[in-house]
Amino acid sequence: MTLIAGRYRLLDALAEGAAGIVWRARDETLGREVAVKEVHAPPGTPASAEPALYARIEREARAAEAISDPGVAEVYDVVVERGRPWIVMELVRGLTLAETLEADGPLPDREAARVALGVLAALRAAREAGVPYRELGPDRVLLANDGRVVVTGVAIGTPASGDAPDAPPPGPEEDPRSLGALLGRMVADPRSGPLAPVVEGLADRDAGVRDGAVRELERVAGAGAGEQSRGDAAAGRSPERGPGGPEDPEHEAPGGVRGAGTEERAAAEGRRGPRRGVVIVAGVVGLLVIVGALVWHAVRGGDPGAGPGGGGASSTAPAVPGAAGTGAEVGGPAATPRS
Repeated sequence: MTLIAGRYRLLDALAEGAAGIVWRARDETLGREVAVKEVHAPPGTPASAEPALYARIEREARAAEAISDPGVAEVYDVVVERGRPWIVMELVRGLTLAETLEADGPLPDREAARVALGVLAALRAAREAGVPYRELGPDRVLLANDGRVVVTGVAIGTPASGDAPDAPPPGPEEDPRSLGALLGRMVADPRSGPLAPVVEGLADRDAGVRDGAVRELERVAGAGAGEQSRGDAAAGRSPERGPGGPEDPEHEAPGGVRGAGTEERAAAEGRRGPRRGVVIVAGVVGLLVIVGALVWHAVRGGDPGAGPGGGGASSTAPAVPGAAGTGAEVGGPAATPRS
């Protein structure tokens, strides 16, 4: 297998186009997989113009090493081999936007807005590093497996189709214009759909209109999150806590469903109230019985015919077994407490 700069071993081709080949390679020094861009001059480029083209690509690729943005594949190294620059970059796994659109059709508005904002952030980062982007298209946008939106080819620096090798870089107004064209290819109806004003606004000559289109993109991209927050509030949960989360056990109901616990607790409180009332009533009744018994005994103690002894307790048992006049066998009045 080919070894570039004595360090990068080419394994297999990932993509090939007019501007060169992207290889999956292994960095033998650090022991990691990388992507290596083998740069070719576009077809039709005069041989005399190739050195200037390769010099510019190398210069811009080295400038791209300073870009630190999740939407731009990181440039690790730039080497010159066989008279051409080879650009060593982060290997990002995922599908291109072109492949996604071909397989699944247009993106939902919110997802299209999210992708567009990711692309815009990458374009701005590249321009700030002095590497203005050229020829943006769905095949140059990667929807990475880790959720990132990554613009590829930022460090390649090849001119757009039909441009001369020494063509001046596009101006700042070209970034939103290119983004608008890309957004129009992402949605189902770029002329009259919900994002149609954004597509049109990004291409406007007025910077204020373009800025307004970007703000609308941000609104659409964040609309789903706002609706989710409102739904969380309506359900009585905070956005930071998922349904049935352990952070708030007080609001948990059996089965981990939030909200039901509050109703059950209210019902339980309602049930506990009557039980406390019953206990209080029972206590009052018991107290009245005790008082009544004491009064009865007091009254009974003052009655001369109230049984044996001077005010002793009455009894239903005879004082002497079989004694006459006790009424023990016949149920006479002497043995029965008075009511």
